[in-house]
Amino acid sequence: MPEPEAAGLAVLRLKLSNFRGYEAASVDVERQPVVLTGSNGAGKTNVLEALSLLAPGRGLRRARLADLDRQGGGAWAISARLQRSTDEPVEVGTGRDPEGGDKRIVRIDGKPARGQAQLATIGAIQWLTPQMDGLFLGSAGDRRRFLDRLVTGADPEHAGRLAAYDHAQRERLRLLREGRADPTWLDALEDTMARHGVAVAAARRERVHALDGATVGTGAFPQAGLRLAGSVESWLGEMPALGAEDRLKARLAVNRRLDGEAGVTAEGPHRSDLEVTHVAHSQAARLCSTGEQKALLLSIQLANARLVKGHSGAAPMLLLDEVAAHLDEGRRAALYEEILALGGQAWLTGTDAQLFRPLRGLAQFFRVADARLSKD
Repeated sequence: MPEPEAAGLAVLRLKLSNFRGYEAASVDVERQPVVLTGSNGAGKTNVLEALSLLAPGRGLRRARLADLDRQGGGAWAISARLQRSTDEPVEVGTGRDPEGGDKRIVRIDGKPARGQAQLATIGAIQWLTPQMDGLFLGSAGDRRRFLDRLVTGADPEHAGRLAAYDHAQRERLRLLREGRADPTWLDALEDTMARHGVAVAAARRERVHALDGATVGTGAFPQAGLRLAGSVESWLGEMPALGAEDRLKARLAVNRRLDGEAGVTAEGPHRSDLEVTHVAHSQAARLCSTGEQKALLLSIQLANARLVKGHSGAAPMLLLDEVAAHLDEGRRAALYEEILALGGQAWLTGTDAQLFRPLRGLAQFFRVADARLSKD
């Protein structure tokens, strides 16, 4: 296998405090891939979850902030030294505000961040977990969140636009449910939803189009066909963005009474869905076998990582939880080769260290036991 190159986002130091089962932990690593092995429940996935919180959002488990606190401990905190390719390292800190309930604090180089979305400007982070094995069978919301993480890796502003759209949507629904339908206030919220919502849909369309042409089947990982289904996305195929904004604003205004009664917003990019097919089989991903669905997910993740690297020069950090155990030997070897060729840092977990033997000498191995990390 080739030696990994330094061409992506990497963690150089990670510190945890009162996070899940970790009272305190600190680990220094190189830019190469990192392999964490240990028994079930040892704390491997918790490390990946902490790393996922260095990106905007609620992390790979989508847990409530208070649920991340170690039992009997105080508010959790994570600090990390991150480096994007050969850029100067950046110190990032995040955690639950001990006096703010479910409020999250983010600091970058010791200064308060404008918001979580600022984390996306440092570099991209992607993850794949066993819970995502049912992505193609689950809810459209899960698939949207999966796609939005990929979009944010290529367009860091996407996270901010999503947050602005979601906030305006929640405020509008609250006013409609409470019967406080001040037309001027609703007009302003719907204008915000239209502007940010169309921008969100446009960014998703662009990423799906790019991925649809980039998931070229390699034998190990099949070619995936991707399509975005949604009203706003279809409008963007028919008219300029400003026209789509005007149409969404008009629809929101017409639907005020119905939305208020139903307690949901009937139209907008929050209703869109990602449709995936196995191109070689001409079959919807939801109808494929479990193994084929896992391979399709990896195909999309790896294609996106290649696109991000090609555009920015820096591959995303990959967090792959228990992936190797569900791949045959050929696909495992292909995955390791892809990771090393990308040059970004990948964190892989597993209970069986033998599955990672091809990475010996090319990756750093740590043993995890009772929420403690030790060099293997």
